[in-house]
Amino acid sequence: MRHLVTGGSGFIGSHLIDHLMADLNAQVICVDNFQTGSKGNVAHWLEHPHFELIRHDVTEPLRIEVDRVWHLACPASPIHYQANPISTIKTNVLGTLNMLGLARRCGARFLLASTSEVYGDPLVSPQSEAYLGNVSCTGPRACYDEGKRMAETLAFEYHRVHGLKVRVARIFNTYGPRMAANDGRVVTSFIHQALRSEPLTVYGDGSQTRSFCYVDDLVAGLLALMDSSCLRPVNLGNPVEITVAELAEHIIDRFNPQLTVSHHPLPVDDPRQRRPDISRAQHELGWMPKVSLEDGLARMVAALQGQDVMPAVEPEMAVVT
Repeated sequence: MRHLVTGGSGFIGSHLIDHLMADLNAQVICVDNFQTGSKGNVAHWLEHPHFELIRHDVTEPLRIEVDRVWHLACPASPIHYQANPISTIKTNVLGTLNMLGLARRCGARFLLASTSEVYGDPLVSPQSEAYLGNVSCTGPRACYDEGKRMAETLAFEYHRVHGLKVRVARIFNTYGPRMAANDGRVVTSFIHQALRSEPLTVYGDGSQTRSFCYVDDLVAGLLALMDSSCLRPVNLGNPVEITVAELAEHIIDRFNPQLTVSHHPLPVDDPRQRRPDISRAQHELGWMPKVSLEDGLARMVAALQGQDVMPAVEPEMAVVT
């Protein structure tokens, strides 16, 4: 089976490729424009005969024969997707349209990596797939939020009109090795600030909540969804909710009790609460996360040992997500 993974040199994409390559009968084609991904994330597969790396922007058509399309291409952190919002919209809309067209031509099954951001700043908790969201279509996060909502619309229209087998994963906050250290997401920001013995940057009073899923658990959910018969969006995330302030306390206790917290204004449209209802994933995929936050953070720190600590993100650009 030939797998196409767009955004395959990114954080989640590269971990997905690791799992796909474990199947001795699989061939994996990684497509990336390296806007935010790193060739180093897939360097260990470059000489493997079943692996191919193609530098390509999904906003341009691609001619290739595959059996499954894993569409993960798109900057995922606010710093990256807000850096060029028009490019982000194009990736979500034109890129998704091109990959759906490719899947239709090949008769391939298609999985879209959507996001919990489609729920915006939710007014209900936990968020189930039936919740229609509280999203600003004009705010600074709209290029990503609304772009992913349109990508979902395109996927389901291709299913209704062309009979394409589509799977849609709404991915909640995910963390683990290979996250870009300077992308401003809270787990990596806290860990790298702690390693530099700097104050941890907390936006607002830290009462906003997140639910953190370790990347191996997330990839297991993606694999289960692709193999399933589920034709509805599926939340993939860890339902254990924690405030940003509590996460900061956990990092301080783990690294250095002398560390302090530095408070900054809350970014525009930053969600106040984020917690997935994963009932559908449990019932239809038989999936639920297994790695605790404490264990996942330990694995992430262990992976960082011996690596250079990246420079700090400028405070006005560091966004909690």
